[in-house]
Amino acid sequence: QVQLVESGGGLVQAGGSLRLSCAASGITFSIDVIGWYRQAPGKQRDVVATINSGGITNYADSVKGRFTISEDNARNTVYLQMNSLKPEDTAVYYCNVRRMRWGIPVDYWGQGTQVTVSS
Repeated sequence: QVQLVESGGGLVQAGGSLRLSCAASGITFSIDVIGWYRQAPGKQRDVVATINSGGITNYADSVKGRFTISEDNARNTVYLQMNSLKPEDTAVYYCNVRRMRWGIPVDYWGQGTQVTVSS
């Protein structure tokens, strides 16, 4: 059973930093993409940053230059370093693992961690 457990969220002032962690377990398949999404109240869940199986990273335009995604394969953990945080970064952040099965994406999600940035 796949489990993704996020941690590291919290309350921070604008301009501050946080590092989110996602510990993955129960994964018995090759991961195609692993990444972070976020969802603010009343809005849809949007991608923040991803790493694919080739190590290529991708970022939402709104976080480029401020956020960095990285992974520690030995610990089955993916991180999101968030710097220069802004109030608009406030959201629940979710870890995501995606595998492609016969061309169809299968997604696994963590429970989410709240990030609140005060102005």
